Amino acid sequence: MSKLNEINDWLQENLPRLLAEHGVPGAAVAVTVGDEVAEAAAGVLNKNTGVETTTDSLFQIGSITKVWTTTLAMQLVDEDLLDLDAPVRDYLADFRIADEDAAARITVRQLMNHTSGFEGDLFTDTGRGDDCVEKYVATLHDTPQLFAPGEMFSYNNAGYCVLGRIVEVVRGKSYDDCLREHLFAPLGLTHAAADVYEAILHRAAAGHLTHDEAAGPQTAPVWALVRSNAPAGSVLSMSPRDLLKFARMHMNDGAGVLSSDSVAAMQQVQVQVPDLALMGDAWGLGWELFHYPQATVIGHDGGTIGQNAFLRLVPEHGVAVALLTNGGKTIDLYQAIFRHVLRELTGVELPAMPEPAAEPPRVDGERFTGVYVSAVGERVVTQDEDGRIWMEVIPKGIMAELSPESAGKTELVPWRDDTLVAAKPVMGIHMPHAFVGDDGNGRALFLHTGRADRRVVR
Repeated sequence: MSKLNEINDWLQENLPRLLAEHGVPGAAVAVTVGDEVAEAAAGVLNKNTGVETTTDSLFQIGSITKVWTTTLAMQLVDEDLLDLDAPVRDYLADFRIADEDAAARITVRQLMNHTSGFEGDLFTDTGRGDDCVEKYVATLHDTPQLFAPGEMFSYNNAGYCVLGRIVEVVRGKSYDDCLREHLFAPLGLTHAAADVYEAILHRAAAGHLTHDEAAGPQTAPVWALVRSNAPAGSVLSMSPRDLLKFARMHMNDGAGVLSSDSVAAMQQVQVQVPDLALMGDAWGLGWELFHYPQATVIGHDGGTIGQNAFLRLVPEHGVAVALLTNGGKTIDLYQAIFRHVLRELTGVELPAMPEPAAEPPRVDGERFTGVYVSAVGERVVTQDEDGRIWMEVIPKGIMAELSPESAGKTELVPWRDDTLVAAKPVMGIHMPHAFVGDDGNGRALFLHTGRADRRVVR
């Protein structure tokens, strides 16, 4: 029996149990070794309807879309229509943010590797027409700059909308049409949807949100985020098997869809990422990079309204794994499946998730305390008389609307170096918080959770 057959048997036997154990309503998973694929599905697509999850069901892939957007842009590089190190304004003359100097200097590459430096969590609804991305980019004119372009990594959804708009302008067609014509068609995708009107033609998953852990995940009130954020990952949906067609193309030197040079460039380290454990240690062009002792893994995760997606590739072994889910403790499910599959097929051992010490030491909190702000929230870090460090979260914008339960106060305890973790888990995860930079007085300039929230003076 081949290793892949053993994985297939393991998935068929264990996936239903793992969904029940982690409170996940439904999931579909696919594993490829070379050109062979094993796949499994379990649970329901929507708790309100009870429709069964199948291997050809569509789930939103969320921010994995960013790798697709990067691929569309790299096709333009292959055609000598795009220069990665040219300013964005060479292609979008009307690109504006609050900092004029930064707007003039930000490059296409910096959009791809999340180092452009402007506020990125902006989900402005500019309608459902084909001009929604163009209209969205126009709304960025007063977006604040957090740090100088190229200075550091900060995950940026808005930057990917700008990148998607560049693709639209150079191609002369909408982002969705670029996906269909330049990726769906050459990859031979049969279960993929660039918009909601295509998704409804398939068995499409609904997201589930957990506002009360005792009640468990409940069907989300809306299906998708705004279309204006499509290049960043608000709509694109597909089956795990179709997602692996995209992954195999990237493991097979582009397979005629992308040049081997562009494939290699996307997998090269562009910027290091703060010590956050839940993310890779570095970023390439689009891809998240994980440098494990046994092998280098590339991938990306995605999260939309109650849906989470996970994709990992181990190019040197020709192995890729895709897991698509619709709510519950999805990171726990990811850990259980990927830990087993990657170990068996590649020897890669996923590191343990962050865990606070049984008796965390007390530390001087002066470097950490303060107020850190972004477009979707405010985090107030304080230290009490007993030396315990607390973080109060005040959600704003879309987070206040969709995740009101994220508001509240949690204790942060030392983990390693300048990274603290939540003392109590949320959805099974002790979330890490890295404090980076220096405000000139020894205090952190940013609270980093993948996105850099800047310290403000109150």
